[in-house]
Amino acid sequence: MSKKRRQHSAAFKAQVALEALKNIEPVHAIAARHGVHPTQVSQWKKELGERLPEVFARGADATAVEAHAREKELFEEIGRLKMELEWLKKKVGPLGS
Repeated sequence: MSKKRRQHSAAFKAQVALEALKNIEPVHAIAARHGVHPTQVSQWKKELGERLPEVFARGADATAVEAHAREKELFEEIGRLKMELEWLKKKVGPLGS
């Protein structure tokens, strides 16, 4: 029988990765204290180091807001065009027959 994989919460991963990123203790000591493999701690540390600048990026928030507004505008236009198409089908229907 195979062992069932443990799934750790994002908060736990962040805590362990932050401890490893501080370099106060060796990775293997942090891994032993938290009961995970040192390779896993290293992977979480690497991912945290790569994605940490995203926390301070304000441009991403503005881009997301603009994209949401544009999406809303496009859905409204699609709705208007569908209504116009249905109206035209009703008007042209008797003439086309």
